[in-house]
Amino acid sequence: MTDIRQRKDDHINLALDPQHQRRAVSSFDQVCFEHNPIPELKFSDIDITTSFLGKILSAPIIIGAMTGGSDRGEIINQHLAEAALECNIPMALGSQRAALELGLDQKIRRWAPQATILSNIGATQLQQHGPDLAVRAMESVEANAVMIHLNPLQELIQPDGDRDWQSILDIIQRCCEKLPVPVIVKEVGSGIGPTSATKLIEAGVSFIETAGRGGTSWASIELARNNSDKEKQIAEPFLNWGLDTVAVLGSLNQVLPSTSLIGSGGVRHGLDVARCLRLGADMAALAQPFLKPALESTDSVINKITILSEQLRWALFLTGSRNLDEVKVAPLFN
Repeated sequence: MTDIRQRKDDHINLALDPQHQRRAVSSFDQVCFEHNPIPELKFSDIDITTSFLGKILSAPIIIGAMTGGSDRGEIINQHLAEAALECNIPMALGSQRAALELGLDQKIRRWAPQATILSNIGATQLQQHGPDLAVRAMESVEANAVMIHLNPLQELIQPDGDRDWQSILDIIQRCCEKLPVPVIVKEVGSGIGPTSATKLIEAGVSFIETAGRGGTSWASIELARNNSDKEKQIAEPFLNWGLDTVAVLGSLNQVLPSTSLIGSGGVRHGLDVARCLRLGADMAALAQPFLKPALESTDSVINKITILSEQLRWALFLTGSRNLDEVKVAPLFN
């Protein structure tokens, strides 16, 4: 097994370990909807469909970026893709770097020919290889959009991680100019604040995915893989580095109210999806909650999506909201 395949398998194992989740109590729990005991609607009339990338989807839920480039990763992606197709929600691929570098066959369109698929490549890989790499990533899976991930903290902790982050904004802008599909930029757990988001939108990015602090800690995962005691001591103060997802969504919605946002980072269930929408997001992405079901079967993933969607409907019902537009302005209680 090559080093990159081993790293991908390590990531799967460590992401399943609760110690690499940021906290037991989420800041999402501080976002309290005002309960509506007189909802004045039929539960069966609640509509959670939404439009994303020009498609009508069953719910504002994205299967977040997880894995790829290993045998276990392929099984996970097959189950996720088949479920995404069946349930009509988008799926974001894990980083395609391994697949592209190793020349692996990406089978996503065999499993989900009509699904909404988000390609995924790292910003530093684009810096090294140019926007043509983003085009290759997109074309290899016939993606509906290209996701560029930013992960400077993870790269600092990762053994032999990328430490040259010069001209990152320029390469993102060049990708936006060259790609025929929308570009989504996301972090991996430290968040994207209004200063960076403004620069990204000005560069031509269509969507910002917050990926804030609160979910899986990739800093913690990479630290567990790093055998250097010295580097562990250096990294230790930065394990809680970053911007909280709830705070980021609130800030971005205030500073950039017309920006298309995807809320992610510690989203655990359908109520958190509703909270993301209320804080200004158009969609919400979850990754870790899908990982265990994806290791089991396609049906397990479908069951998880069904649960999340039903939880979202409950949130709408209990706030008296008939649809997603109404829950976005539902009263909060402090």
